[in-house]
Amino acid sequence: MEIGFIGLGAMGRPMAARLLSAGHRLRVWNRSPGPARELAGQGAEAVGGAAEAFRGDVAVTMLADDAAYRSVGLAGPLLDQAPRGMVHLNMATVSIELTRELAAAHAERGLVYVAAPVFGRGDVAAAGKLTIVASGPEAALDRAAPLFDAMGQRTWRLGPDPSQAAAVKIAGNFMIASVIETIGEATTLAARHGVPPEMLLEVLTSSLFNAPVYKNYGALIAGRKYQPPGFRLALGLKDVRLALAAGEGARVPLPFASVLRDAFLEAVAHGDADLDWAALAEVARRRAGSEVGAGAAQPA
Repeated sequence: MEIGFIGLGAMGRPMAARLLSAGHRLRVWNRSPGPARELAGQGAEAVGGAAEAFRGDVAVTMLADDAAYRSVGLAGPLLDQAPRGMVHLNMATVSIELTRELAAAHAERGLVYVAAPVFGRGDVAAAGKLTIVASGPEAALDRAAPLFDAMGQRTWRLGPDPSQAAAVKIAGNFMIASVIETIGEATTLAARHGVPPEMLLEVLTSSLFNAPVYKNYGALIAGRKYQPPGFRLALGLKDVRLALAAGEGARVPLPFASVLRDAFLEAVAHGDADLDWAALAEVARRRAGSEVGAGAAQPA
């Protein structure tokens, strides 16, 4: 299949590499050219602009936020020159508002928009083990199935409305952020009573909280291993804001999301924006007067 791929960051680059490994032809573009050149060495065609990449049987996008989608023209200009009938898979986390806007703009131009955001970090993407939540026309999901199979271990089809997948992704990231905050507070509490974070987490993740999100983020928090970031803290703040906006739009109060937003803002104010979002746990430590800032305690 001929695929255009836009956005080759920490997630997009390994996802594109999986598609190349599966035998698909890729035309790739990224704001900074280094990742595109790297993939060109693996057989992709690096192009000079987003418009050149937004072609083929399917176009895949993996950009950071709503603003990035607008800045490269995916809310209008790029759509005008795309081949009719092309399927656009947006695999990033964007707002419900933008999802609906993009779906309508694609339909007006004879294009097909599918929201297919992913759960998993860069190492999971490299292994082709992402969890993909997808919504859009059934025929388009069938067409994209080989691509999903190359990048993920399971694809959940949620329905015909792209906002369904966007809502699941936003809700899921809200839950992960909640887990990180809880682990940060709980380990700080236990530490003040003489229990090392590693011991607390070994007890709890071997019994009550025996799940990957607790084990994986617990290990990062206990070891204060926030560099290199698998998912930057600044993006965590963005996703919590998306949850608040989605809640407000649907008249759903999310009181803990407001608590999380303030905690993320506090972390950013202390210079932690570019650390892994597990560094949110450092907010609880600072509030308790237990530790210095996250940036001072990171192994390379």
